[in-house]
Amino acid sequence: MLDLAIVGGGPAGLTAGLYATRGGLKNVVMFEKGMPGGQITSSSEIENYPGVSEVKSGLDLMANWPEQAMRFGLKHEMKEVLRVSKDKEIFKLAIGGGDVVEAKSVIVCTGATPRRSGVKGEDKFFGRGVSTCATCDGFFYRGKEVVVLGGGDTALEEALYLSHICSKVYLVHRREEFRASPVTVEKVKKSENIELVLNSVVEEIYGDNMGVTGVITKNKDGQIRDISVPGIFVFVGMNVNNSILLQEDGTYLCDLDANGNVIVDLKMHTSLKGLFAAGDIRCEASKQVVCAAGDGATAGIQALEYVNH
Repeated sequence: MLDLAIVGGGPAGLTAGLYATRGGLKNVVMFEKGMPGGQITSSSEIENYPGVSEVKSGLDLMANWPEQAMRFGLKHEMKEVLRVSKDKEIFKLAIGGGDVVEAKSVIVCTGATPRRSGVKGEDKFFGRGVSTCATCDGFFYRGKEVVVLGGGDTALEEALYLSHICSKVYLVHRREEFRASPVTVEKVKKSENIELVLNSVVEEIYGDNMGVTGVITKNKDGQIRDISVPGIFVFVGMNVNNSILLQEDGTYLCDLDANGNVIVDLKMHTSLKGLFAAGDIRCEASKQVVCAAGDGATAGIQALEYVNH
């Protein structure tokens, strides 16, 4: 019987494990089917993590986190959790291979994965001119032109953010109308350095050994346009990694919002007693490493209090 099971080994999961074990929990296991670190390890440059003045890759930033987190007794099991359920007061984790692990409390830190557009060249240049985070990577395009792909609130909000950094933003959307809120749409339309490329799709992202050098678009009339830019930001939605919460009867273990994010309070409590969620899987997450780590610290402390009381 575990005191605490943590599902996910990114910044939130590692920090939750650090705080829970340092606080005194003795039997804490973090389940991460790959190496710890999370999706931030795929980022080429990180320069906004507080206290780290040197620009580092995501892999370098996360390099020492597992060692520190495990110093106080956190264990890492390289196993995939298929489902989390609860039987009376005990949580049961169905593990790949048929095993079942029992725990007194659970913190879910499985995150959310930016949806890929499927455009030719996207995978090839991901992290080298293709990004899904304007807050993370926008600074590297200061004074340059970029493309934003998408038509929802996130795409338009990120386009506005980039418009204050970049010399010009080409906003490519496959329809005439946006799905974003009217207020945000109006702000975008009034922005002098945002050019709307509507009724268009991105056909290809191309570049060289250094990274992206341009984007080819095609509109509804078949007209091709070649836009020379060093970067494209893709915002076509997020896939919330909540499948482990789906029960056999088709319901979820705790309350989710309309987008599939886990609903939590300020202490990372879900609607189910003893179950916590931290990082990008929770509602209103900022999708930043420092925020995920803060969530993990809060969840770890709360799990400690739950188990001890």
